[in-house]
Amino acid sequence: MQTFFTPEQLEDPGTARANEILRACVHCGFCTATCPTYQVLGDELDSPRGRIYLIKEMLETGRAADERTVRHVDRCLSCLACMTTCPSGVHYMHLVDHARVHIEATYKRPVMDRVLRAVLARIIPYPGRFRLAILGAKIMKPLSFLLPDKRLKAMLAMAPKRLPKVSRNDAPQVFPALGARRRRVALLTGCAQTVLNTDINDATIRLLRRLGCEVVVAKGAGCCGALTHHMGKESLAHASVAANIRAWMAEKRAGGLDAVVINTSGCGTTVKDYGHMFRSDPLAEDAAVVAGLAKDISEVLAEIGLPEGAAKGLRVAYHAACSLQHGQQIKAAPKDLLKRVGFQVVEPADSHLCCGSAGTYNLLQPEISGELKRRKVATLEAKAPDVIVAGNIGCMMQIGSGTGVPVVHTVELLDWATGGPKPRGLAVVRE
Repeated sequence: MQTFFTPEQLEDPGTARANEILRACVHCGFCTATCPTYQVLGDELDSPRGRIYLIKEMLETGRAADERTVRHVDRCLSCLACMTTCPSGVHYMHLVDHARVHIEATYKRPVMDRVLRAVLARIIPYPGRFRLAILGAKIMKPLSFLLPDKRLKAMLAMAPKRLPKVSRNDAPQVFPALGARRRRVALLTGCAQTVLNTDINDATIRLLRRLGCEVVVAKGAGCCGALTHHMGKESLAHASVAANIRAWMAEKRAGGLDAVVINTSGCGTTVKDYGHMFRSDPLAEDAAVVAGLAKDISEVLAEIGLPEGAAKGLRVAYHAACSLQHGQQIKAAPKDLLKRVGFQVVEPADSHLCCGSAGTYNLLQPEISGELKRRKVATLEAKAPDVIVAGNIGCMMQIGSGTGVPVVHTVELLDWATGGPKPRGLAVVRE
């Protein structure tokens, strides 16, 4: 694609990167075949190719974002299926992230939009605030029919009936390896996950310790920054990122680290991009080190190896989170691990398509998200599974709200199969 940025515009690192990405696009349209929003809406501007045209024109002219551009960019899930499909290697993720920063800086959203986005950005990344917000949402749920905004209704609808107690395992501390220490790893405990499902981190810690890993929950580490990053709120996102870089590098320098283990794939995609995000920052070198250390839990387990297990008699439908299969290009490891320990693994049709969760997407775009959830649940249930498994808390919440089939994290099943307790997600449904 031909571009016409001025030399002055290209002095900005974000614009220079956008120029590289735009010039790689050859207009082939392969991306439209795997774009969830294009499949639902059928509008060229709601496909990656259409959004690329809108972003190109906006950035080249240097103008403020307009309502049409914002509408179509907002509808993008950032599922990154287009990047898996693209034969030209167009790095759409960096392009759309830069466009969102430009939108946030130049476009004045309607009042309700600004309020909702500000509330989400200031609550979800902070576990204490998020827990209080969910308790408030539970109280308000019976009155949701009075709310005029569908997004507010979606937020109340997504509030779980019960919240687990705060897990002490999520506090900064060191868990020694059981037996000889083979590795020392830091665990990203996350933000929303520590409120919505404490079993995931607990299972991760148990499993890693049994496999000879010393597990560190670093002081000062918290939200990965993904939520605010994908809203274009660069300063908030970078504050979270910088805190994590400093926390993990302090651990690396003090006692060494073999990996930063991440069990929420949406976070993993972002942490692995820290080097790019901070390429012009004084922390650039440390950011690149952290990005290189970041690994999904399935990657770490595949490297260490799990003992082969007998057949468990459980039919598991594997949901491939977009941030794992497209963002990190991890496709086989989770399924191979589940099969190795004895589970029968099945995959739904169109497994490359998003479930509609996508961070805060299901709260800000509830109608499109709801349709994608309906389609995903239908394809999963068509496999008649005993349980649905995923590697991302957002997907688990999204799919779980649309099916009666139990939904658990991949690591919970792997922990159970290798000596840990039965996942509560299975026990509660079957009792």
